[in-house]
Amino acid sequence: MSQDTAALAASFLDLHRARDLLTVVNVWDVVSARVVADVPGTTALATASHSIAASLGYEDGEHIPRDEMLAAVGRIVRATELPVTADLESGYGDPGDTVARAVDLGVVGANIEDGMRPLPEAVRAVEAVMAAAESAGVPDFVLNARTDAFVRTADRSPQECLDEAVARGRAFLDAGAPCVFVPRVTERAHVEALVDALGSQRLTLIEVPGSLPHAELEQLGVARVSYGPWSQRVALTALQQLVERVVDGSGALPEDVRALT
Repeated sequence: MSQDTAALAASFLDLHRARDLLTVVNVWDVVSARVVADVPGTTALATASHSIAASLGYEDGEHIPRDEMLAAVGRIVRATELPVTADLESGYGDPGDTVARAVDLGVVGANIEDGMRPLPEAVRAVEAVMAAAESAGVPDFVLNARTDAFVRTADRSPQECLDEAVARGRAFLDAGAPCVFVPRVTERAHVEALVDALGSQRLTLIEVPGSLPHAELEQLGVARVSYGPWSQRVALTALQQLVERVVDGSGALPEDVRALT
């Protein structure tokens, strides 16, 4: 770990604490990282575990070996001077050690999901991650502690999912996580309730079709919005559309294609 990693982590944490909504478009390899980083106004990068796994031929859900995931993350970190946060799924059986290895690569934040495991177990994972980052000299490591309360709904009502997300989010904050990530939250009332319960600039969300506008999320006190696998899906949709034009003979390359360096 270098002093640069600690400084980048501190600046990345500051981006979450600012009133301006932090947006991070997720990347999956070096070329996607360079494309995103080169767009003016980009302040940080986030990897997408689903997208990295897919690009290497694996299903999502820790089917990719940890070493391969970390190798891909390391290549992304080396390709940019911006802070990089990594989606490390559930921590590959040892969240503390996985994050310690990621910090060694220069990673300054991470998503670790709870998978709706028993809350004491999920809290211990948060504590292990923050302890590992502290030991590595990165006390401002931005753990984005994810709860799947709205993902693995079982037979719970929306209100029960909200209550579960609040309980888990508060526990993760108490255990040292700077932020709480609650995927699949799109209703304004749920966003308001989560910000009220967790505090301003503590909640992070993923944008999906039907999400609230960024200006509204910023006004509500949301810290960050990411895109998960959606950025890769957008890129692959454009590729598929090109192939369709080539196959049916109806079109050439779009005129607005940009050269990549």
